[in-house]
Amino acid sequence: MTDLKKVSFWKNLFIFLAVLGPGIITANVDNDAGGITTYSVAGASFGYKLLWVFIPMTLALVVVQEMSARMGAVTGKGLADLIRERYGVKIILFVMLGLIFADLGNTVSEFAGVAASMQIFGLSKYIAVPLVALLVWWIVIKGSYKQVERIFLIASALYLCYIPSAILAKPAWGQVFQQMVIPHLNFNNNYLALLIGLIGTTIAPWMQFYLQSAIVEKGITVKQYNYSRLDVILGCLMTDIIAVFIVVACAATLYLNNIHIETARDAALALEPLAGHWASLLFAFGLFNASVFSASILPLATAYYVCEALGFEAGVDKEWREAPVFYWLYTFLVLAGAGFILIPGLPLIQVMLWSQVVNGILLPFILIFMLMLINNRDIMGNFINSPGFNVISWLTVTILLMLTGLLILISVFPGLMG
Repeated sequence: MTDLKKVSFWKNLFIFLAVLGPGIITANVDNDAGGITTYSVAGASFGYKLLWVFIPMTLALVVVQEMSARMGAVTGKGLADLIRERYGVKIILFVMLGLIFADLGNTVSEFAGVAASMQIFGLSKYIAVPLVALLVWWIVIKGSYKQVERIFLIASALYLCYIPSAILAKPAWGQVFQQMVIPHLNFNNNYLALLIGLIGTTIAPWMQFYLQSAIVEKGITVKQYNYSRLDVILGCLMTDIIAVFIVVACAATLYLNNIHIETARDAALALEPLAGHWASLLFAFGLFNASVFSASILPLATAYYVCEALGFEAGVDKEWREAPVFYWLYTFLVLAGAGFILIPGLPLIQVMLWSQVVNGILLPFILIFMLMLINNRDIMGNFINSPGFNVISWLTVTILLMLTGLLILISVFPGLMG
């Protein structure tokens, strides 16, 4: 009996390792340059006061990502494909326009992160950005899905460098844990913009499209889905734990010393006199890794869902001649994202922060489509949402809509909230 249990354990572990990838990669890419900037500014501006949002946000992220993965495993189709089939080309084109705008802004922010991090190490952006653009293009164009996935999993593991960076900052852990469980609400526009930005960068619209497409391309079906769900949960926990450590590192140093920052590069440089040389270098390296990683994935995710929406072939395992639109679109987005960064005087901070806010505004509408699709028995059969999943999902949509409405209101009438 013991031998049978051992065989079963190793069999399950083997299957899990074979399925591992889409969930962890998708979640970790969301800690991109724009996300790290948002977390850094949140910690530097409000200390630990925004930490409370990560617990409900992690629960919402698990629920949303699980729905995407489940739809991919059950239907064998991407999210854009399902929306087009169910609601028509006009609807999906409208959705795509908004997402392409947000994703292009996000891609620009990734190359901004490359430029900023390499400047800390003494390398000009005019050298670093073109080299990284060529690297990320070559990885996807020349690699197979398995090869690309292995590289992305290694990049995911490198995010762990933010943990020692935060520990070296010597935060007040008692305050950290207290602020994580006690909600702190503030109705000024900066606080609300960062709150929506945190949600927008942690639960981004593009993630749902990429995860579902990756599940389909990897060939994961209902039979392996329990293992894939564990991959999703681990990815969600990992990405939000890393995000918390980034906020803590900046709160424990920059906020306490009343140092205002605008970018993650500012945070990395400011950490050195406050938390030491290694904390600063680890923070900068994490920014570089996140930027390169996300500069590969975001254009890839966009190419996936645009081709699915319009009915073109898509996939890293396909040759260029088999999926020319997919590869040309990926190439254009990489070149455009890198090219914008080389324009002198570009207001990078506005591009980076507001791309996260745009994500927060778009997300509720994407979730509504997902909820209508996943609760349709004609599409999902017996794999529709449970009542508990629907409650959490609709609550997430409602809260996001309320926060977005408040942000727009106080932007138009800045004196309204006092």
